[in-house]
Amino acid sequence: MGKLKVRLAKKSELASVNDLRRQVHALHVKGRPDIFRRKFGKKLAAHIRTYFRGEMTRIVVAKSDGVICGYAVLEMIRRPRTPYNNARSFLKITEIGVDKLHRRKGVGRALLEFIRHYAAENGWNTVELDVWEFNSDALRFYESMGFTTYRRFLELKV
Repeated sequence: MGKLKVRLAKKSELASVNDLRRQVHALHVKGRPDIFRRKFGKKLAAHIRTYFRGEMTRIVVAKSDGVICGYAVLEMIRRPRTPYNNARSFLKITEIGVDKLHRRKGVGRALLEFIRHYAAENGWNTVELDVWEFNSDALRFYESMGFTTYRRFLELKV
């Protein structure tokens, strides 16, 4: 693998980002076919443009030897104060993925380090993400990068 560069995505790179999104989607379909639709259809593919154009969203790419090998979708979230909660703002990693041919080569780490610096430089003091329980490799990786669990979603099938 050549020198890794991580930066905000260009519009011309969205098709390559979608190639990686297809891999991530397939992983989710395999893990929870009851939740995720089997096909990575046109609407899901087109949604990347919504992220790209969004005022409060950013797409990050990792490139090696001119090839996009990782990506993340960031969402800047501001929650107002409510009777229950204090106001808070955070940067959420809505999607993240590394090409299966580039995993365990530092791409995910480079993406998260870029995101950490991007958050700090833009006044976001917290980065959040959620991970599916079946994705134990991702969970271990996020924990190794310093993420901690502060909330859990549980289900009871009836």
